[in-house]
Amino acid sequence: MLIQLAIRDIVLIDKLELHFEEGLSVLTGETGAGKSILLDAFALALGGRGDGSLVRHGEAQGQITAVFDCPFDHPARRIAAGAEIDVDGDLILRRVQVADGRTRAFVNDQPVSVQVLKAIGAALVEIHGQHDDRALVDPVTHRAILDAFGGLAGEVQTVSEAARRVRDARQALQDHKNRVEKARKEADFLRHAVEELTKLAPKAGEEEALAERRVVMMQSEKVAQDLNEAFETLAGSASPIPELSAALRKLERRSAQAPALVDPSVKALDAALVAIDEARSALEEAIRATEFDPRDLEQVEERLFALRAAARKYDVSVDELAALKQRFIEDVAAIDAGEEKLGGLESALKNADKAYIAAAKSLSAERRKAAQALDAAVQAELPPLKLERARFITEIQTDEDSRDPNGFERVEFWAQTNPGTRPGPLMKVASGGELSRFMLALKVVLADKGSAPTLVFDEIDTGVGGAVADAIGQRLARLAQRVQVMAVTHAPQVAARAESHFLIAKEGVHGSDRVATRVLPLDDTPRREEIARMLAGATITEEARAAAARLLEATLL
Repeated sequence: MLIQLAIRDIVLIDKLELHFEEGLSVLTGETGAGKSILLDAFALALGGRGDGSLVRHGEAQGQITAVFDCPFDHPARRIAAGAEIDVDGDLILRRVQVADGRTRAFVNDQPVSVQVLKAIGAALVEIHGQHDDRALVDPVTHRAILDAFGGLAGEVQTVSEAARRVRDARQALQDHKNRVEKARKEADFLRHAVEELTKLAPKAGEEEALAERRVVMMQSEKVAQDLNEAFETLAGSASPIPELSAALRKLERRSAQAPALVDPSVKALDAALVAIDEARSALEEAIRATEFDPRDLEQVEERLFALRAAARKYDVSVDELAALKQRFIEDVAAIDAGEEKLGGLESALKNADKAYIAAAKSLSAERRKAAQALDAAVQAELPPLKLERARFITEIQTDEDSRDPNGFERVEFWAQTNPGTRPGPLMKVASGGELSRFMLALKVVLADKGSAPTLVFDEIDTGVGGAVADAIGQRLARLAQRVQVMAVTHAPQVAARAESHFLIAKEGVHGSDRVATRVLPLDDTPRREEIARMLAGATITEEARAAAARLLEATLL
């Protein structure tokens, strides 16, 4: 619910801060005092259209802040969370209107688009007035309203899932048909390609391995001669090993005579012989590695060139040839087994369609039952609202060829304002006053069926008599037992039923010739005086005060 509304520098409002409670709150005051300005400012905070003319004369910008307390599972919080807004604590909607027409929007002090602000605002507040062209009179919302009234969310979800399965089955069938048709046109090419690629048998990673092996073999030819020459130096006829070995043996025989002189040299010569032997072994291993059959190089090159030629032919990389072969095999299989699979997909679509039709027809039956109950419930509210000769009609049009996720029906609220007249859409056949009363009757019936937590009614009692105004007041009070209700009213019968009463008035600004709108919460005595003014007009009589007291006392009974 709305707990606080703060307005600064909007038209006649310089600075205003209001606090609201649960139940029914009314705003009253003389014509021109600023009630419409207050609602325009509130609507702006909810995402309404901006207008630079709303900024108070002489100021650069105006600002409206609306603070809401709502459950943590409320749709408004889910919308805010989806926009990556921190939703801990209260929801604070703020709109800055610049005098040049630009606006800025914030939710919990995070900048947002006007679309996000509007979506959150719509989930928190509904504003209804005589000329409201949204809310309940928008036919787009009527099917959802009927479903909410009938408690048909589960049935609607079943139909939606059935429609998705029909859509998926139809798409799968169409995709298969397209694939088979394409494959048929390319059948000869595909079969030749499968034969060629199967014979080639490409493997992922094969190109890299072959290329590396080819490089090794080509390099081996270049280094083999040098390796052999080095080996001949170490192990051939000119090898230093025999002479070094003879020198080592002579020194070893002298070691006993002068170990201090001989032993270091013995160790060094021994290490040299070991190193030379290790070098000889390494050269032998390298020479063996360079030995290959020239036909191996030829085979590697033929394989590598064949793979690369196939890759160029099919316009893929060599590594993709194996996957391409598998895809071609599947396409050929699709041609061969296409008719059988086609029949299965057609059967799946037929079964999905049957399931959708069954679910949609069941939902249709429930919607018609709910429509009868809704019509009866709204009809019961009309006579006290001076609409006893009118009829409320939930018009349902069915298109069983549709596969809409919401079912076969198009739902629209109609009215017949007088016997013998032609029924028609509510917005077209009802006058402004009638429309507002129809809306009130609907809201009373639908209050606990997904309504926004705050409802605002703007002068829906305009032009009605005392009995009808009293009936409106009774219904607003009933509605306020389930949701927060705010009403701008000129009817004392409505004002007397409020739990909170605010007086809107204009007064001069100290030290200037300007005026500003002020809003004062009224307690018992000032409230009785305001209701007396509403009853009597400019001159408040004692009779009017007594009548106001009786109205207030009567609403407490």
